[in-house]
Amino acid sequence: MLPQEFLDRMKAQLGEEYPSFLESLERPRAVALRFNPMKGQPELPFVGGQVPWEPMGYYYDSTSRPGLHPYHEAGVYYLQEASAMAPVQLLDPQPDERICDLCAAPGGKSTQIAGRMGGKGFLLCNEWNSKRAAVLSRNIERMGISNALVTNEHPQRLAERLEGFFDRVLIDAPCSGEGMFRKEEAAVTDWSPETVQMCARRQAEILHSGAQLVRPGGRLVYSTCTFAPEENELAVAAFLKEHPEFEPDPVYAPWFVAGENGTYRMWPHKLLGEGHFAAVLRKKEADEKDHSIPAGEKLPKEWMAFAKDLQIELPEGRALTFGRGLYWVPADMPDLRGLKVLRPGLELGEVKKDRFEPAHALALWLKDCRTVVHLQPDGREVDAYLRGNVLQSNVKGWCLVTVGGFSLGWGKGDGQQLKNHYPKGLRKLG
Repeated sequence: MLPQEFLDRMKAQLGEEYPSFLESLERPRAVALRFNPMKGQPELPFVGGQVPWEPMGYYYDSTSRPGLHPYHEAGVYYLQEASAMAPVQLLDPQPDERICDLCAAPGGKSTQIAGRMGGKGFLLCNEWNSKRAAVLSRNIERMGISNALVTNEHPQRLAERLEGFFDRVLIDAPCSGEGMFRKEEAAVTDWSPETVQMCARRQAEILHSGAQLVRPGGRLVYSTCTFAPEENELAVAAFLKEHPEFEPDPVYAPWFVAGENGTYRMWPHKLLGEGHFAAVLRKKEADEKDHSIPAGEKLPKEWMAFAKDLQIELPEGRALTFGRGLYWVPADMPDLRGLKVLRPGLELGEVKKDRFEPAHALALWLKDCRTVVHLQPDGREVDAYLRGNVLQSNVKGWCLVTVGGFSLGWGKGDGQQLKNHYPKGLRKLG
C-alpha cells in the first residue's frame, strides 16, 4: 500500500495521467544490465532488447540470475536499473576530461562514466558513507577501471580542496526514493512528507558543494529517483537563484519529459523503467583556478621485471605508493593529501621480499598478457577457480586466468598445478 499523502500529491501532479501512472506501478518491473565497453559484449541467452537511452544497456529475463554468472565477477556487465542509466547520458562524459561523481555508491553511474571515458582522463568517485564507499571501491575494481579514484569525504571537503577542477560533475543525490517504490519495499515504509523535506535540505547542501567543483564552462548534472517537486524542480530553481553563475544547458533527450530550467523527468508509465529526474546546468565562463599536480614516483625494479615477463604495458599515468601497495594513478590527479582516499587509482600490487605480487585489480583491468589460462564460462574449472581451488596446469609462474576470454584473476603455476590467487573474500562458499 502506497502512502495516501503520496498518492494525493501524485494525483495533483499528473492530472489525467494519474490512472496510467498507478497502473504502471502494478506491472512487473523491467530489469536491466549494462555491458562494460572496456571488456566487450558477449552474446548471452538471458539478454533481450536494448535500453533506448544507453547504447550498452539491455533488458534481461527477470527469471535469470546474471549476478551469479562468472561474467559478472569478470566485470563484463553491471546490473543497473534502466532509468538510472539516463543521467550519465545527459552528463555526456568524454575521454581525457576530469569528471566527479559526487554521490557515487554503489557505483552504477561511476562505472558507466568510466566506460564512456575509455580509461582516459581522471574520474573521482566519492561517497561519504564509509560502508557504501567500500562497496563502491569493490565495483570500481571489478569493472577493471584504471583511471578512477575513490574517496570517502563530505562533499564540502572536496569543494574546498578542488574548487573549479572538474569539467563535469554528477550529483545523483540521496533522495526520498519515490521512484523506487515498485522496486524496494523499504522505500515505501521509510517515506513521509518530513523525509521529503529533510532530503530537500540535504540536497541543497550537496548542490552548493558540487557547484564549487565545476570549472567555468563545465557541466553539472543533478539527478534523483523521486517524484517530489521539492527535491526536483523546486530544488533546481532555488539553486539557480542562489548561484547566478549557472544556467540551464539544454540537451537532446527524447526519452525525458522536458521542463523548465534544464530539468527532465522519466515517468514509469511512459517507458520501461522506474521514475527519475535530472537537471543539466552549465557554469558560465570565468577565470579558472590552478591546481598543483604532484610528480610521479619511480616504478620499483620488482614491478619492472614482473611487467616485462608478462608483457604488461600501462596506460598514461604515474606511479604512487599508497599504504603498502603500488598504484598507477591518472596523470593529472591533484594533490589529495589529508583526504580520505580508499583507492587512488589502479592497484598494481605489492613488493614482497624482492618479488612483486600482483593485485586482483590489475588482473581485472588486463585484457591480455603473455601467459593466460583460458576457462569456459559453463565449465567445472571456472566454478572450482571461483571457490579458490587448485587447478591442473603445466603453466609455470604468474598467469592471467580468464573466463570466455575475459580476465577473472591470477594464478601461479609450478608446471603441474596452478595455485589459486582469487581473493579469499570473493570466493564462492560451499
